[in-house]
Amino acid sequence: MQPFFRNTLLPLDSNGKPDLSFFAADCFHFSAKGYAEMAVALWNNMLEPVGEKQTYNNFTRDRSKLKCPNPEKPFLSTLGNSGFRNSELKSEKTEPSVPYWAVIVAAVAGVLAGSLLVWFVSGRRAKRCRHETDTEKNIRITSL
Repeated sequence: MQPFFRNTLLPLDSNGKPDLSFFAADCFHFSAKGYAEMAVALWNNMLEPVGEKQTYNNFTRDRSKLKCPNPEKPFLSTLGNSGFRNSELKSEKTEPSVPYWAVIVAAVAGVLAGSLLVWFVSGRRAKRCRHETDTEKNIRITSL
C-alpha cells in the first residue's frame, strides 16, 4: 500500500561506495539512521494521495523533506479520500463471497472426515497387531 521502498537505491557515500552507516553490523538490517530515513519516507507516503505516492527513498538525511498535513488535506491519504472510490461504492453493502454457513459446514465435514480417517487407520493397526499376536501364539503352540 505504501510504495516508498519499491524503487529505492542503495545509499552511497562521497566515494560512490555503499554508505554502511545506514545499516546495522549484519549489513542487512537498518541502523537507527536507516530506520529514521525509512520512517520519514513512510510518513511522507501516508500523506501523499493514492496514485501520486513516491516509490523511492533517496536517503538524504534532510529533515526539510518531511511533509506535514495541511489544511486542505489534514488526514492520511486513502483510496476513498484520494478520489479512487466514489461515494456510491461506499454506501452499497457487499455480500461476502462465501456465506458464513458454508464455513461451518466445511469445518464440521472436515472434523468428521478426519475422525473417520483416524478411526479407520487405528482399526487397521489394531487388527494387524491382533493378527501378529495370534500368529506368535500359534507358532509357540505348534513348536511345543
